[in-house]
Amino acid sequence: MDSKTNPLQKSSVGPQISGKNRSKLEIVWRNVAIMSYVHLSGLYGLYLCIFGQVFLKTFIFQLVLGYLANFGITAGAHRLWSHKSYKANLPLRVFLMFAQTIACQNSIHEWARDHRVHHKYTDTNADPHNSKRGFFFCHVGWLFVKKHDDLKTKGKTIDISDLETDSVVMFQKKYFKWLTFLIAFLGPWYIPIRMWREDEWISWNLVLVRYMFTLNITWCINSVAHLWGHRPYDKNINPAESKLTTILTVGEGWHNYHHTFPWDYKAAELPNYLFNWTTGLIDFFAWIGWAYDMKTVPKKLILQRIQRTGDGSHSQHAGVTLNEENAHYENSTSEIHPWGWDDRYAKGR
Repeated sequence: MDSKTNPLQKSSVGPQISGKNRSKLEIVWRNVAIMSYVHLSGLYGLYLCIFGQVFLKTFIFQLVLGYLANFGITAGAHRLWSHKSYKANLPLRVFLMFAQTIACQNSIHEWARDHRVHHKYTDTNADPHNSKRGFFFCHVGWLFVKKHDDLKTKGKTIDISDLETDSVVMFQKKYFKWLTFLIAFLGPWYIPIRMWREDEWISWNLVLVRYMFTLNITWCINSVAHLWGHRPYDKNINPAESKLTTILTVGEGWHNYHHTFPWDYKAAELPNYLFNWTTGLIDFFAWIGWAYDMKTVPKKLILQRIQRTGDGSHSQHAGVTLNEENAHYENSTSEIHPWGWDDRYAKGR
């Protein structure tokens, strides 16, 4: 891989924690045991699928739930609640809460809080999944150890007052364990058994296949999309454009753009839905009146940023000039990457 593809290759791979910044690694063995069980059982369930021991109905059922869970993360926990890149009425918020619960990736309250910390302190010790600590750590290892001291300290500075005034978010937080047990595991396990007489053991392992894939697809945003790819909007940060991650996550892999302009509801510059089904879903709900006030970035600003800080890989890199209108904003955010619309550095309000 050349420097144009990965200009941060010396700093973006491998452990970078040393000296006074080192935090003692304390393994959370409960998480290690749970994730080990999920992956071993999930792999066995995948084996059952490959060798035709699963009803097609069961496979399709879990696949649909997997996509619902993914949309709950991408359109819900991520673009709506973490970045406030659009607004949603009560029915849509309830739907997205239900879908996010299927994913079983912590409550919306905790997910959005940690994600705001991630954007505010990307790839530092205060980042929950700091990619400078290596691929394994930022993919899954961060769940196996206790939080870094910097994360505990700086995480308390993030404003989450909007989350705590959202009745849907707080309802899920209050009943998260029961909701997850019923919606993510018990229901998806029992329905195939009851409806088309799937084997109990096979049905359970298919639940874990779905859960395993949902987890790893989300984790790829933290790992793959932070380590490899072009950086057409800001070459000074680790997040990169990853088409593979985009396909897996139905639209979240245009990560260099997203970290440069985190309040854009599309999370990408793309004008279509080919690799961004999440945007299509949000636009559908906007069409029926459930989603509104979608935030975007002016094309002029995008082009100026490409010219000023991009790595040259963007097709429109050449010939763009920076005018005085946005120069102050561009200079003020060269080292700051806001988490979303209400961050005081966000543009366009």
